[in-house]
Amino acid sequence: MRIGTALRRAREQAGLSQQELARRAGTSQATISAYENGAKEPSLRTLDRVLAAAGARLAVEPGAPGWLRDPDVAASRFAEVLALAEALPARRRGELRYPRLPATR
Repeated sequence: MRIGTALRRAREQAGLSQQELARRAGTSQATISAYENGAKEPSLRTLDRVLAAAGARLAVEPGAPGWLRDPDVAASRFAEVLALAEALPARRRGELRYPRLPATR
């Protein structure tokens, strides 16, 4: 998830306007707007302060590959894979073939 998206979600879940969040975090509404729109990136300390002002906290957790962290990017890639799969010619075989497995004792 992008920083701006995370900030916007935290602010909206707290029911705060950009102006109110800015007041609580000790910054300006224009700065909050710039963070949310990706025009500026806050430092780690500032991000923590702004999230705390919204009643949220910063946490680092193991996650999926980078492109999977953003739902919009993941959805777009999934749609591309489906379109590619539909474009490939279908080859149907009469029977299911599989490799022989070695006998176990």
